[in-house]
Amino acid sequence: MAIIHRATLVPSKAELVAAWLPGRPWFDGRAASVRPVAAYRFDDPAGEVGIESHLLDVDGRLVHVPLTYRGAPLPGAEEWLVGTMEHSVLGTRWVYDGPGDPVYRDEVTRVVREAGTQVRMFVETPEGPEEREPTMRVRGSGGAAPGASVPVVVRFPEPGAAAAGGATLTGTWPGQEEPVVLVHLATPGA
Repeated sequence: MAIIHRATLVPSKAELVAAWLPGRPWFDGRAASVRPVAAYRFDDPAGEVGIESHLLDVDGRLVHVPLTYRGAPLPGAEEWLVGTMEHSVLGTRWVYDGPGDPVYRDEVTRVVREAGTQVRMFVETPEGPEEREPTMRVRGSGGAAPGASVPVVVRFPEPGAAAAGGATLTGTWPGQEEPVVLVHLATPGA
């Protein structure tokens, strides 16, 4: 279960990602226009790290960006740092590209192996937590062998592209009812 605070973020998630994308070796573009399409969340079992993956329309192209949010820098992960933002409730948050954060890797691997889904989201209100409908739904395929544990993020998900088989995380969102592969598990060293 994810608890979402009613908060102001500076910069916004879209602004932070727009500034970061052009420097990525896997991204070829300017990111002049970044518009949120949908998002899903997983839980950190320790309750310390926020895990949220975003589907974004970047200059007309669908881009998948998993992010983690931390209350302190992640040692040794400077190359994965997207940037920092000020959260009006939680203070400074260090934002990382999910594949570089061990909490993201462990959790997405677990969800894929256990045929899990995104977590339920609740927004804090003066009357108590209110459940928020997800903007997208994801599901792990299950059946992954213990050795298949390296999550590979599909940065440019392609609706209509067939899954290559194996252990995957797929997602659907309004207007995209056919599941799209977002992550697949690879065997280490393969």
